[in-house]
Order: sequence, then C-alpha cells, then structure tokens
Amino acid sequence: MTYSGSMILVVAPSGAGKSSLVSALLSTDTSLSLSVSYTTRKPRPGEEEGINYHFITEAEFLTRKEQGDFLEWALVHGNYYGTSRSWIMDKMQQGQDVILEIDWQGARQIQQLVPNSIWIFILPPSLQILEERLRSRGQDDEQTIQRRIAAAHDELSHIGEANYLVINDLFQAAVFELRQIISSSRLRTLSQIARHPSLIENLTNSTK
Repeated sequence: MTYSGSMILVVAPSGAGKSSLVSALLSTDTSLSLSVSYTTRKPRPGEEEGINYHFITEAEFLTRKEQGDFLEWALVHGNYYGTSRSWIMDKMQQGQDVILEIDWQGARQIQQLVPNSIWIFILPPSLQILEERLRSRGQDDEQTIQRRIAAAHDELSHIGEANYLVINDLFQAAVFELRQIISSSRLRTLSQIARHPSLIENLTNSTK
C-alpha cells in the first residue's frame, strides 16, 4: 500500500542528542508526528506516560508481541522496546510523516518490512563528547554509563546501513540538515502520487 506520509527512523547511541534534535523538529513542523514506543523499563526522572513512552510490564509486552501488535521490537540494555503498527499506519494514511526514535535493530527490522522508510543515523562529533554528554545528564550510575559507552561502539558499527548520517556537533546545523532530509522525502515520486492522486491522474491521462 502507498502512503502519503513517510516513515523516518532516527537512530543514535545514547548521548548523541537524538531526542533533543527530534523535539526541535516537532516544535516547528505540524506535519510530523512522533511515535511513542512501548517499553518495559522504568520511567526516568521527568518522563511521562504516553509522552515519552508507554510504560508496560514485561508480561504485557510479550503478549502484545505474540499478537503481532508491534511493527518492530528489540531487547536493549535488558529492557524491551516496541513500536505500534496500527498507530503508525493510520498516521501515514492521513498524510503525516512519522518519526521513530529507535535503535539500529529496530531500524533494520522496519526497513525489511517497509523499504521506503528513511533511516537517519545521528553521530556524536567524538566518543569523548558522547561520554561527557552521558555524564552531564546525571541520570545514570557509573555502571550504566560504561554499559552505554560499550553499546555505542557496537551501534556505531552499523552506520553503513543508514540512508543518511547527521553529525550532531553544532546543534542548529544538525537540525537544519534533518529538515532538509525530511523536505526531500516529501518530494519522492510515490509520496507525491499518494498526496495528489487527482492531479497525477489528470496529467498522465492528458498525455495519452
């Protein structure tokens, strides 16, 4: 099925600034919707149910997974994360571009199911800055920070699978580059045909 909206997969190691960049995009573009994932991890300070995540038990998550409720799912740092299939498809049918903040495993799963999806990998300017950002958040203990740094090495080895790479060194420059990618995605042939079916039909029929 062809959708007028696009599916945009934003992937980054923890501390690369993914959430801040996505928030900046959402604040200025009403045609973007953020997919709220389901997770079994506990909320961090300041996180809200239905805003940051849908926080559910592991038993509920596994039940939903068996019922096929998730477009993708992954086990990350000992916790499950999953993306609602029906919510995303409804938004895309309505012409909304949907952003998914997920890990590389989820992005790989989705691109196999939805080849038209766009995978953007956010990179830190260096691993040293990545570590500094993790520590400055003040949300994790030392063991968790070390685990996230180790995970970053593995995650960054998959950058070749992404469609686009954006380096989050200067924040506003990274936001601008993300906007350019999204703008170009809206001009893809299948998206334009889905958005303007009557125009395309009239134009193509008039040439026969």
